[in-house]
Amino acid sequence: MRSVYVGVGSNIAPEQQVPIAVAALADRFEGVTASPVYRSRAVGFDGEDFLNLVVTFDSEASPGDLARIIDEIERDCGRERGGERFAPRRIDLDLLLVGNHVSASGERPELPRGEILRYAFVLRPLAELAPDLVHPVEGRPMATIWRQRQPEIDGGDLRRVDLRWPEGVQIAE
Repeated sequence: MRSVYVGVGSNIAPEQQVPIAVAALADRFEGVTASPVYRSRAVGFDGEDFLNLVVTFDSEASPGDLARIIDEIERDCGRERGGERFAPRRIDLDLLLVGNHVSASGERPELPRGEILRYAFVLRPLAELAPDLVHPVEGRPMATIWRQRQPEIDGGDLRRVDLRWPEGVQIAE
């Protein structure tokens, strides 16, 4: 079993969409634990604020199988593929880490996902959920990376939000 980390975000009815997506993950995987949720401004386009968090669970599935399951959950939650990279999203699920797996150049999915080090709305919830987790490329714990990158990282204006969670989802404090 490997620890899996998935970024979750939405800016179209996010108070409804985020819990639906997390519940769908909890239906497919046991022991889903969610980080605190943060509201952040849209990055790369003018749009409504996003709600973002990170969830973790253990799985024996391969990175490719996990990516397919996550894509299926996105479709079930109303995600439409195509269009612009930076655009409003009903739901956005990103496979961030699968154990210590590091993808070969050009391999899909990209692991660890580059957004971990680029965006506060990914790194902060990940660092809060798993502060001692060592980034498989950087070689440092997530909490240390967050402290060091916080002043310079994009999308740093985060506001914590409380959501109502479906049964079966654990919340990290």
